[in-house]
Amino acid sequence: MRELIDRYGRKHTYLRISVTDRCNLRCLYCMPEEGMTFMEQSKLLSYDDIVEVVKTAAELGISKLRITGGEPLVRPNLDLLIGRLSAVNGIREIALTTNGLLLAKQAQKLRDAGLNRVNISLDTLDPARFRFIARRGELQRVMEGVEAAAEAGLGPIKLNCVLLKGINEDEIAAFLRMSYERPLHIRFIEYMPIGHDDAGWRNHYLPLSRVLEVAKAQGHAIDAADAEAPQGSGPSENWRIRGGIGTFGLIHPISEHFCKSCNRLRLTADGNIKPCLYWMDELNVRPALGDRDEIRRLFLRAMDIKPENHEMAALLAGEAQSHVPTERRMSQIGG
Repeated sequence: MRELIDRYGRKHTYLRISVTDRCNLRCLYCMPEEGMTFMEQSKLLSYDDIVEVVKTAAELGISKLRITGGEPLVRPNLDLLIGRLSAVNGIREIALTTNGLLLAKQAQKLRDAGLNRVNISLDTLDPARFRFIARRGELQRVMEGVEAAAEAGLGPIKLNCVLLKGINEDEIAAFLRMSYERPLHIRFIEYMPIGHDDAGWRNHYLPLSRVLEVAKAQGHAIDAADAEAPQGSGPSENWRIRGGIGTFGLIHPISEHFCKSCNRLRLTADGNIKPCLYWMDELNVRPALGDRDEIRRLFLRAMDIKPENHEMAALLAGEAQSHVPTERRMSQIGG
């Protein structure tokens, strides 16, 4: 059986599956506060559809899945999907990316169904600032979700912090301290212009070299931790404060893009395979449902059209790009 290897020799073993474009937050780097139009439920892939696609993907070497959204936990009975996916031959790991608001009540049920671990979005440790960034919701509920995930055994727990210049960069030291004191894995992420190359992105983009500058200014001795990084660390450049319990990682798609090692594809909630997060290219699987050979051909076609890199750095520099960027927001693709 042919493996999913693209024109640049990258082997793909990882599929990120969005189950909804809806979210119970409106984070300022992800979507506007008002005016979002969400898909009709009838346009979402059903759980049967998703399982069918995953069975074919697993035959081509996909072994790791990540469930995303929108906010995936707003989709009813997600544990039933997790249970079915965990039973697919060849799938060895299933992870979830969530904002954590609904996690406390579902963590154990998801773990029992076969979920292995979670990434939880956490951009601030300040309740008032949380409301500013997320525009709704309560920080306390997210922290309760973190604790419930730990109690359920959904570890290692990663906390994803999108750094925003002038908004939360003054909390870098506090997040570093958290990685020292607790068995958590803080991942600082550069703000990406997915679906919106605008002044807001340009004004708030911050290269992650700032994190290491803060660590040095705080007097921390840090050691590279890639060899001991938690499973599924992917494109993260990992560090540990000497003597600390957790780690911190840097995911810098713009200042030091990681496309050379990309091993992932995406399946959107409305049924499109995306070879690259940033570019417009998509392949609709809906017409192929019920025909495993045709689904297989679509995955192989994704390998043929996947570009070498996303060129977000060129966008920041005002340089020409070789492809057409997506107009979809991150929530509409799958984070």
